[in-house]
Amino acid sequence: MNVLVAYATRHGATAGIAERIAATLRQHGVDADAVPVEEVSTVDEYDAVVLGGAAYMAHWLKDADRFAKRHESALKQRPVWLFSSGPLGTDEVDEKGRDVREAARPREFAELSELLQPRGEEVFFGAYDPEEKPIGLAERFTRKMPLPAGDFRDWERIDAWARQIARDVASAE
Repeated sequence: MNVLVAYATRHGATAGIAERIAATLRQHGVDADAVPVEEVSTVDEYDAVVLGGAAYMAHWLKDADRFAKRHESALKQRPVWLFSSGPLGTDEVDEKGRDVREAARPREFAELSELLQPRGEEVFFGAYDPEEKPIGLAERFTRKMPLPAGDFRDWERIDAWARQIARDVASAE
């Protein structure tokens, strides 16, 4: 099987996750390419797709959502997994007692789950460098908030999820 790991990123943290997923898939005998969504014109050469995007204020990047909708008919014909990155920090539960990953689940996932019937989805913690130039009005606004700086990506969790995808893909062959 050949898997496309397509992703939308702003500052590179989501790209790093996508590249790690593809590398882990390859380590487990699955051909995989990590490619930015804007560079993918067709998914026809792939047997499965992992689609990811950064999430800001509970919304997936528009490029990831547009990709899913543009390729909807092709994605419905193959196994699909969705992921997002975005929550910052190390707390698993927020001040209201909610699971941070559940609270950060992009709103677009509800519709995409109906449309694409993904085999799985995951929300990963992201990274934030306050020295990077903000992109867009929303980022300029959030820069005024006290956000924890650092790289909070959980590589073990990412690898475990990718290994599960590799097992799922292998069982489908």
